[in-house]
Amino acid sequence: MPTVLEAPKASGGRELKGWHVLAILLAFFGTVASVNFVMIRSALATFSGEVTKHPYEEGLAYNKQIAAATVQNGLGWVVDAHATRDAGGMAAVDYRVRDKSGAPVAGLDARLHFAWPTDMKRDKHVMLAETAPGVYTVREPLGAGAWDLEFSASRNGAIVFQSVNRVDLK
Repeated sequence: MPTVLEAPKASGGRELKGWHVLAILLAFFGTVASVNFVMIRSALATFSGEVTKHPYEEGLAYNKQIAAATVQNGLGWVVDAHATRDAGGMAAVDYRVRDKSGAPVAGLDARLHFAWPTDMKRDKHVMLAETAPGVYTVREPLGAGAWDLEFSASRNGAIVFQSVNRVDLK
């Protein structure tokens, strides 16, 4: 009969020793750690988790953004955006800017940021051309899918209007 310190032996089997248990544990946790490493590396390579380059600084500037939005609302401007995409992949975006009375707002420096919602690498910054009084237009090659159009209009170097619209270009 075996003593308490001796492991029983199965007939025809091998004895399970301490180093066997250690090897099994190391293999198990090594496999888990390797899979985690591969998955984390893959996740970070495809999406860093950041949607802005300087999130901390933008968080600190939040109160300034609220004040600017209040001033913008006081202008009473109406901005209509229209976006289409042709078969060649060119997106045509038109912005019509009117004041409170419905008159076109001309002479703005209009910029547009095409933002892909999940990947900053696909983003594009473009200037819009004023094709008629209060009508700002751009044509840009874009892929199909959802895009955030971040429109900003400035006069004398100061931003006077901003808007963000999501469009689905087919």
